[in-house]
Amino acid sequence: MINWKRVNELRDEIGPEDFAEVVELFLEEVEKVIEKLREAPDFGTLGEDLHFLKGSALNLGFRSFSILCQTGETASGEGTADSVDIATVLASYEESKIEFQAKLAG
Repeated sequence: MINWKRVNELRDEIGPEDFAEVVELFLEEVEKVIEKLREAPDFGTLGEDLHFLKGSALNLGFRSFSILCQTGETASGEGTADSVDIATVLASYEESKIEFQAKLAG
């Protein structure tokens, strides 16, 4: 679910203090889009939303979540945004976030 190699590389690149800030910023920005998808998904901008989420997810190692975002982004680009299983995307994010935070805390 999480690419821990990527997480460790990022932490090594920017240092532990800055890493904590990056994680906080990541979660804040992603949560805004997640909330939009949860409350009122817009199929007209779904591809853009998923593209943003995918990029953010890849930067922080959320591998499974990024794959779902890519799949949804592709479907949106092909004109089938309404076929994207938003609930699965949201669940993957929540599961990834829980695993990520649990391991970082431990």
